[in-house]
Amino acid sequence: MLELIRKGASSASHPVPLLFVHGAWHAAWCWDEHFLDFFAERGYSCYAPSLRGHGASTGRARLRRTGIQDYVRDVAQAAAELPTQPVLVGHSMGGFVVQKYLENHTAVGAILVAAVPPSGVLRITLHIARRHPVQFAKANALLRLAPMIATPELVRELFFSAATPDEQVNAYHLRVQDESYRAYLDMLFLNLVRTKHVNRIPMLVLGAEHDTIVSQREIRRTAAVYGAEAEIFPDMGHDMMLEPGWQAVAERIAGWLSVQGL
Repeated sequence: MLELIRKGASSASHPVPLLFVHGAWHAAWCWDEHFLDFFAERGYSCYAPSLRGHGASTGRARLRRTGIQDYVRDVAQAAAELPTQPVLVGHSMGGFVVQKYLENHTAVGAILVAAVPPSGVLRITLHIARRHPVQFAKANALLRLAPMIATPELVRELFFSAATPDEQVNAYHLRVQDESYRAYLDMLFLNLVRTKHVNRIPMLVLGAEHDTIVSQREIRRTAAVYGAEAEIFPDMGHDMMLEPGWQAVAERIAGWLSVQGL
């Protein structure tokens, strides 16, 4: 059973629903903070599932063994419940899942927000291993990714810029959760995106200047692979939908949707 947050209703000007896919350590709540209301108020029908083992969805006990393909099935299940094919909006690991989904499915459009690139997470893995060897060793020994978000300081480093207030970082530290070790291995080398198999649909690729998880170079390379527009937002960290300045990201997405006639 998947938790599915729904807001808004389709309008004559925006008949296509938006399906938001969260990233690692998060759940549907990360979209419900700002983005769902923002787009619902503009006449969109918005849906945000929590992938299995996340949020209020079932599967927490099996999270360690849950793979990227399981998350793809969750997106397919959520999409199948919609009245028409959606525009997919994927953040971080959710952006990677969207790319994997598009290997065997299609959609009206896709927006990748600070998305893990099709080549996976090797660069950030090496960065974390060098910068936080103790936490990295714990994660591998326990086959769990919870050690990487054990403190507010680690949460800030991974997800937020220096401009994000401490109280906000502390609050989100209490909401993030463990992530699947198997899904991490899939993104490292077991199940990378087969870009030649990804259905070519209208796509927008967004990144953040101070993102420690996905570099600006990776954002631009992802966009180039799919022939998509790329834009880097200054003074922002990885969690672009939660950071101060999230409205600029939402406005950019809304503008792109408008240009696409969606």
